Amino acid sequence: MLVRLMYASRAAAGVGREELVAILRVSRAANAEHGITGVLCHSEGIFLQVLEGGRGAVNRLYNRIVADPRHHGAELMLYEEIGERRFAGWAMGQVALQQLNPSLLLKYSATATLDPFAVSGAASLALFEELVATASVACQGG
Repeated sequence: MLVRLMYASRAAAGVGREELVAILRVSRAANAEHGITGVLCHSEGIFLQVLEGGRGAVNRLYNRIVADPRHHGAELMLYEEIGERRFAGWAMGQVALQQLNPSLLLKYSATATLDPFAVSGAASLALFEELVATASVACQGG
């Protein structure tokens, strides 16, 4: 059974570019091994991530993520059973929001900043889907 899980959290103090690169490197290797795919956004101290894969593997990963001290305040935004993956091409894709046109964020939010806590999970998922469709997701890995 495949599931899709999306969560948002706030970065802990001191988490910067180097830490994000380390997170992505470890995630890509581990996720590929466990059949998990997804996309991660990080902007202005906020993480927004979609994970897809087998229910048990995704649930175990989310439990580890919630306990990670590099962020806090994790909120589950979306959890659903799925028939197929939307982010199958990414062991863990990364979105560089600083390079996006602010109008894309305004399409789904009241402001041109990433704030998944202020919008629905469906709006955040629609943003991710558009980012994939417009090739705004970097670091593809299988």
